[in-house]
Parts: sequence; structure tokens; C-alpha cells
Amino acid sequence: MTNNSLSEPLEQTKTVAEKTVYSILFTISLSHLLNDMLQSVIPSIYPLIKTNYHLSFSDIGLVTLTYQLSASLLQPFVGMYTDKKPKPYSLSVGMGFTLMGLVCLALASGFYWILLSVMLIGIGSSIFHPESSRVAHMASGGKRGLAQSIFQLGGNAGSALGPLLAALIVVPFGQGSVMWFSLVALLAIVILFYIGHWYKGVSVTKTKAVKLPTEKHHSLSPTRVSVSLGILIVLIFSKYFYLASITSYYTFFLIDKFHLSVQASQIQLFIFLGAVAAGTMAGGPLGDRFGRKYIIWISILGVAPFTMLLPYANLFWTTILSVFIGLIISSAFSAILVYAQELMPGKVGTIAGLFFGFAFGMGGLGSAILGKLADSTSINYVFHVCAFLPLIGILTAFLPNIEVKKKKAAGA
Repeated sequence: MTNNSLSEPLEQTKTVAEKTVYSILFTISLSHLLNDMLQSVIPSIYPLIKTNYHLSFSDIGLVTLTYQLSASLLQPFVGMYTDKKPKPYSLSVGMGFTLMGLVCLALASGFYWILLSVMLIGIGSSIFHPESSRVAHMASGGKRGLAQSIFQLGGNAGSALGPLLAALIVVPFGQGSVMWFSLVALLAIVILFYIGHWYKGVSVTKTKAVKLPTEKHHSLSPTRVSVSLGILIVLIFSKYFYLASITSYYTFFLIDKFHLSVQASQIQLFIFLGAVAAGTMAGGPLGDRFGRKYIIWISILGVAPFTMLLPYANLFWTTILSVFIGLIISSAFSAILVYAQELMPGKVGTIAGLFFGFAFGMGGLGSAILGKLADSTSINYVFHVCAFLPLIGILTAFLPNIEVKKKKAAGA
């Protein structure tokens, strides 16, 4: 009796540690899709609220900044706290904040109500991302790049669906139709409760079982680790500052340059974000196979020729270039996140919170700055300036090849 009770948790822990739990990976990816689809409703209705409330580009930038700061500042603290004290059901709680934000956004009657609404949605995101990334890590079975790619695929697919649903629902039926998205939030709460139950079971099993040793992937000095993390943060800056120009102002750019309708511009944004979702799946597995440093290099620096051509292209080539940009630039984040987690083993939540938080923060800061720039110059000028941001990817050359060191250590 005693032997059976001891062997069961040990066997379960071994299963979690060694086998990829695809059912959980795809379920957390689905919840990421629902979460980011709801989040992407915010920039998707910018043209609508800009007209309804007579907002400037600076006001639009402030809305994004409010959302992104609330979605970013809490994330590292959530990650650090849950590294020490896991909170399996916090995922459902986070989605509850998103639900409240959506209801407020549907009923908002002024600019400050909109700011409060997006802040609540941002708080929900700040709770969701560190813990859901930990779930993907726990279910990875060692295939961390693949796991993060599956997880990120859901998020990027959701971000792509948001503008499409906004074009079909919010633009024709108005701001009040955002209330329909609250039903999606309720569905997500149920799914996340199920994931929290699995998460709790795994945590209890690991607590009762023999603690697994933490694998150290490298022998880098703390200074080298800090410098490498700094480089990764700068690369995140270049990626998400550029993406801010697309997610917040691409529709305005297309309307201004090609005189598209709001719905047509939303479909163009959907095409770009769809390419982002497709490209996400490649980054993690390719990083597992060929090394994350090389995927980071190709993803950020390699997109520069396409971003520099975009402001000069006609509508047809703008669409084609946007697909290439989305496919290439999207492969970086999974590789960056797993690379950072391997630099600091055992700090999964902290790293996820830091990098997701910084990504959101850069998106918000970028949107605010670019809004000011658009007001003082033109929306076309913004895209000329942002085209050079991917050149920062040259800094990838200074990252250590930790996968090579890991293989050498294993062979020694």
C-alpha cells in the first residue's frame, strides 16, 4: 500500500518532466488565443473611437500606453511571486479582470472610461501571461521551444482574429457590440479553471515526490548573463516598437495612403497578423534544432530589408511585404523567451513576466511616441522611421552560444 502511494506521484512527476503533454499545450494555446483575441479588440476599434470621441493620434497613443503599462508593469512581479508560490487558479482570476474591462469598454461614455476599461483588460493580461507561460513550460517535456511556439501560436492567432471580428461585429454595430466579446471571456474562464486544476495536480505531485534536480545549461558568469539579458531586452525593444507601428497605426497608414475603408484596412491588418501567427510556429522548433541565437538573428535583422521597402510599395506589394514581415519577425519571441529561461534556470515565471511585460511596455511606449510623431509629422513618416528598427538585430552577434556549451558539457 505504501509503495503504491509513493510510486504513483513519482511516476506522474517523471511523466510531466519527460513527456510532452500536448493536450495541455493545445488547451493553454487555445486560452492564449481567446485572451489575445480579446486584447486585440482594443487597437481594432481605434478608428471607431477616434471618430466618436474626436481623439487625436496622441490620445490614441495614450489609450495604448495605459493598456500596455497595466499589462506590463505587474507581469514581472506576478512571475516572481508565483515562482515562489504557484497560484494555479490565478489564470481564471486574470480573465475575470479582462471580462470586467470588456463590459466597461462596451458601456464607456467618455475618454476616461475608455482608459479605465483598457487598464482592467491590461491587468488581466499581466496575470495571464507569466502563469500560462509556466504551464507551457511544465507541459513541454523538455521541448521548450516547441512548447512556447504552440503557446505563442495561440496568442498570435487570437491577435489576428481580433481585427477581423472587429471589422465584422464592432465596426458595423458600434461600440456596444464589444459586449458580445464578454461571452468569449466567460468561456476562457471555464477553460482556464480546467488548466488550473491540472496545474494544481502537477504542483502537488512535485511537492510530494522527490524534487527533480535543476539542470544548469551553461557556465556563464553572472555578469555575462546580465549583459546577455540586456541584449535580449534591447532586441525586444526593436521588435515591439516596430510592431507598435503596425498594430496601432497600420490601418491609419493604409487609409491615408491608399484611401481604403475602415473594414478594408482591418482585413489588411488581419492578413499581417495572420502571417505573424503562422511564423510563430516556426521559431521555437527551429530554435530547438539549430540554436536559438541563429533564429533570433534571422528573425530580427533578417526582416530589415522588407520593413525598409514597405513605405515605398503600392497596395499589392504592401500586402506581400506585410506577409513576409509578419512571418519573419514573429519567430523571434519564442526563441528569445526560451533562451532567457535557459540563461536563468528555475526562474520560468520571473523571465516570462519580465519579457512579456517588457514587450507590452515597449508596445505601449512605442504607440505613445509614434502617436506624437504622427501628429507632428505624418503617419507615412512614422513608417519611414520605424523601418530601420530591425537593424538593431546586429546586437545578436554578442550573445553567447549557450546551446553549444550545453552540448560540450553533456559530452564531457
